[in-house]
Amino acid sequence: MAEQRISLTRTISAKPDRIFNLLADPGRHALVDGSGTVLSARSGGPERLSLGSTFGMSMRLGIPYRITNTVVEFRENELIAWRHAGGHRWRWELRDNGDGTTDVTETFDWSTSRAPKVLEFAGIPQRNLRAIRASLRRLEAVMTA
Repeated sequence: MAEQRISLTRTISAKPDRIFNLLADPGRHALVDGSGTVLSARSGGPERLSLGSTFGMSMRLGIPYRITNTVVEFRENELIAWRHAGGHRWRWELRDNGDGTTDVTETFDWSTSRAPKVLEFAGIPQRNLRAIRASLRRLEAVMTA
Protein backbone atom coordinates (compact mmCIF):
# COMPACT_ATOMS: atom_id res chain seq x y z
CA MET A 1 0.00 0.00 0.00
CA ALA A 2 1.28 3.45 -0.90
CA GLU A 3 1.85 5.93 1.90
CA GLN A 4 -1.24 8.04 2.34
CA ARG A 5 0.39 11.34 3.22
CA ILE A 6 1.95 14.16 1.30
CA SER A 7 4.24 16.82 2.75
CA LEU A 8 6.29 19.79 1.70
CA THR A 9 8.80 21.78 3.74
CA ARG A 10 9.84 25.41 3.39
CA THR A 11 12.37 27.41 5.39
CA ILE A 12 10.76 30.64 6.58
CA SER A 13 12.53 33.65 8.07
CA ALA A 14 10.61 33.75 11.33
CA LYS A 15 10.90 32.13 14.72
CA PRO A 16 8.65 29.15 15.49
CA ASP A 17 6.57 30.96 18.11
CA ARG A 18 5.45 33.62 15.60
CA ILE A 19 4.49 30.99 13.04
CA PHE A 20 2.79 28.80 15.62
CA ASN A 21 0.74 31.70 16.95
CA LEU A 22 -0.68 32.26 13.48
CA LEU A 23 -1.44 28.56 12.95
CA ALA A 24 -3.08 28.30 16.40
CA ASP A 25 -5.44 31.18 15.55
CA PRO A 26 -8.28 29.85 13.37
CA GLY A 27 -9.33 33.42 12.60
CA ARG A 28 -6.10 33.81 10.59
CA HIS A 29 -6.20 30.52 8.64
CA ALA A 30 -7.63 32.17 5.52
CA LEU A 31 -4.45 34.30 5.32
CA VAL A 32 -2.32 31.27 4.55
CA ASP A 33 -4.80 28.93 2.86
CA GLY A 34 -3.39 27.99 -0.53
CA SER A 35 -6.45 26.02 -1.63
CA GLY A 36 -8.74 29.03 -1.89
CA THR A 37 -11.44 27.18 0.05
CA VAL A 38 -11.04 28.64 3.56
CA LEU A 39 -13.18 31.75 3.95
CA SER A 40 -13.24 32.45 7.69
CA ALA A 41 -13.51 30.99 11.16
CA ARG A 42 -17.07 30.58 12.38
CA SER A 43 -18.08 32.50 15.46
CA GLY A 44 -18.21 30.77 18.81
CA GLY A 45 -14.94 28.88 18.48
CA PRO A 46 -11.74 29.40 20.42
CA GLU A 47 -9.48 32.32 19.58
CA ARG A 48 -6.45 30.08 20.16
CA LEU A 49 -6.34 26.37 19.53
CA SER A 50 -5.13 23.71 21.97
CA LEU A 51 -5.29 19.93 22.10
CA GLY A 52 -8.92 18.84 21.83
CA SER A 53 -10.21 22.23 20.64
CA THR A 54 -13.02 22.16 18.12
CA PHE A 55 -13.38 25.01 15.67
CA GLY A 56 -15.67 25.69 12.76
CA MET A 57 -14.68 27.13 9.43
CA SER A 58 -16.75 28.64 6.63
CA MET A 59 -15.53 27.15 3.37
CA ARG A 60 -16.24 27.33 -0.34
CA LEU A 61 -15.49 24.71 -2.97
CA GLY A 62 -17.90 25.62 -5.74
CA ILE A 63 -20.62 26.05 -3.14
CA PRO A 64 -20.33 27.37 0.40
CA TYR A 65 -20.21 24.87 3.24
CA ARG A 66 -19.17 24.64 6.89
CA ILE A 67 -16.78 22.23 8.52
CA THR A 68 -15.90 21.49 12.13
CA ASN A 69 -12.34 20.47 13.00
CA THR A 70 -10.79 18.99 16.14
CA VAL A 71 -7.17 19.55 17.17
CA VAL A 72 -5.70 16.04 17.52
CA GLU A 73 -1.96 16.81 17.90
CA PHE A 74 -0.43 19.75 19.72
CA ARG A 75 3.03 20.67 20.97
CA GLU A 76 3.48 24.39 21.59
CA ASN A 77 5.67 26.01 18.89
CA GLU A 78 6.39 22.60 17.30
CA LEU A 79 3.29 20.76 16.07
CA ILE A 80 -0.41 21.28 15.46
CA ALA A 81 -2.79 19.02 13.55
CA TRP A 82 -6.54 18.89 13.13
CA ARG A 83 -9.08 16.59 11.53
CA HIS A 84 -12.72 16.82 10.63
CA ALA A 85 -15.51 14.25 10.36
CA GLY A 86 -13.93 12.70 7.25
CA GLY A 87 -11.01 11.66 9.45
CA HIS A 88 -8.13 13.01 7.39
CA ARG A 89 -5.65 15.37 9.02
CA TRP A 90 -3.83 18.58 8.27
CA ARG A 91 -0.54 18.77 10.17
CA TRP A 92 1.95 21.61 10.60
CA GLU A 93 5.39 20.83 12.05
CA LEU A 94 7.93 23.51 12.96
CA ARG A 95 11.65 22.99 13.44
CA ASP A 96 13.70 25.85 14.86
CA ASN A 97 16.95 26.24 12.93
CA GLY A 98 18.46 28.42 15.67
CA ASP A 99 19.23 31.27 13.28
CA GLY A 100 15.87 33.06 13.18
CA THR A 101 14.50 30.69 10.55
CA THR A 102 12.11 27.78 10.88
CA ASP A 103 11.59 24.72 8.71
CA VAL A 104 7.82 24.46 8.28
CA THR A 105 6.35 21.18 7.06
CA GLU A 106 2.71 20.96 6.09
CA THR A 107 1.22 17.50 5.65
CA PHE A 108 -2.07 16.21 4.32
CA ASP A 109 -2.57 12.77 5.90
CA TRP A 110 -5.46 10.70 4.62
CA SER A 111 -4.28 7.44 6.23
CA THR A 112 -6.87 8.12 8.95
CA SER A 113 -9.65 8.99 6.49
CA ARG A 114 -12.96 7.17 6.61
CA ALA A 115 -12.84 6.89 2.79
CA PRO A 116 -9.21 7.08 1.59
CA LYS A 117 -9.91 5.50 -1.79
CA VAL A 118 -12.64 8.05 -2.50
CA LEU A 119 -10.16 10.87 -1.82
CA GLU A 120 -7.62 9.25 -4.12
CA PHE A 121 -10.16 8.63 -6.90
CA ALA A 122 -11.26 12.27 -6.70
CA GLY A 123 -7.63 13.47 -7.00
CA ILE A 124 -7.71 15.19 -3.62
CA PRO A 125 -4.10 14.35 -2.64
CA GLN A 126 -2.70 15.86 -5.87
CA ARG A 127 -4.89 18.96 -5.52
CA ASN A 128 -3.84 19.30 -1.88
CA LEU A 129 -0.16 19.04 -2.81
CA ARG A 130 -0.61 22.15 -4.98
CA ALA A 131 -2.49 23.83 -2.11
CA ILE A 132 0.28 22.97 0.37
CA ARG A 133 2.87 24.57 -1.92
CA ALA A 134 0.75 27.72 -2.13
CA SER A 135 0.03 27.72 1.64
CA LEU A 136 3.73 27.62 2.47
CA ARG A 137 4.38 30.52 0.07
CA ARG A 138 1.55 32.50 1.62
CA LEU A 139 2.76 31.74 5.15
CA GLU A 140 6.21 33.00 4.22
CA ALA A 141 4.73 36.17 2.74
CA VAL A 142 2.70 36.87 5.91
CA MET A 143 5.69 36.20 8.17
CA THR A 144 8.09 38.40 6.22
CA ALA A 145 5.71 41.30 5.51
